[in-house]
Amino acid sequence: MSQPETLFGYPTYPKFKLGETRFPQDTFLGRYLHCLDVIDPRTLFASNKKLEESLELLDAYKSGTALNVPDKALWEAQKLKSAVLHPDTGEKVFPPFRMSGFVPFGWITVTGMLLPNPSWPTLLFWQWMNQSHNACVNYANRNATQPQPLSKYIGAYGAAVTAACSISGGLTYFIKKASSLPPTTRLIIQRFVPLPATSLASSLNVICMRWNEMETGIEVYEKGTGKVVGVSKTAAKQAVTDTTLVRAFLPVPLLLMPPCIMPFLERFKWVTKTQARHIFVNAIVCTLSFAVSLPVALALFPQESAISRELLEPEIQQKTSQSQLYYNKGL
Repeated sequence: MSQPETLFGYPTYPKFKLGETRFPQDTFLGRYLHCLDVIDPRTLFASNKKLEESLELLDAYKSGTALNVPDKALWEAQKLKSAVLHPDTGEKVFPPFRMSGFVPFGWITVTGMLLPNPSWPTLLFWQWMNQSHNACVNYANRNATQPQPLSKYIGAYGAAVTAACSISGGLTYFIKKASSLPPTTRLIIQRFVPLPATSLASSLNVICMRWNEMETGIEVYEKGTGKVVGVSKTAAKQAVTDTTLVRAFLPVPLLLMPPCIMPFLERFKWVTKTQARHIFVNAIVCTLSFAVSLPVALALFPQESAISRELLEPEIQQKTSQSQLYYNKGL
């Protein structure tokens, strides 16, 4: 089956540019289409040989020896490189902590958090599992231009998980104690508890796991040449702020859709006949909701973000004549 020449008005495979994105990043739609590449789960199954071939092809293009290579092949090679290797360190990211592995490996914890009327151990276990996964994803996709000791990340992980369990447990406790509410109303509200709990906890998770970046700063560079101009705390704060907003928004459609959809599906006897079927259907709805919400959330801000030179530290402003500098926001 041949590929269409355009996708929502954008060329499917435009003229290849090394280090650039396939779709423009100045519009939400362009960033959304780019994020579909970033989270493509097919990259999880690429072999080491395929990755090496992709890297060799990109190196050949950079040196000018890759002649008559289709743009599609070059874009696919760059897509695989971006999905597997960290943009700052060049090291392979462990599959469960890649953005392409966020849904395939994260659906279990999402389903667990949305189980109706959970016990205290169940509630706290799934919050711990979810925030542990989030912490690892945040660490694996951080801006790594300024190395940090592992001990700081371990402390940040403890703070993030404690915050998640405290928020979720606190909200559930108050709802269960709300004796003035009818039992049915309490059950419906409790289904939505993971939404504010996870949104707040995920935001705190990012801040905790990337706090060190704000203290040390991150590298800012010139577009095109990639020349590093300096290390900026201002850019670091903006990077962490944008990523925090993404994490705060991510659970909204993810945890809002299943509680709205499941009551309609539960009207069918097949769904509610056994607990196993109910959990199975719930898992499918949660996974589809996760797959829909992730690229939307990631597309809120470009990964390679721009910042005006005037907003940066004076010592950095003096080192460049560029009106804008760029930095890796992280995912």
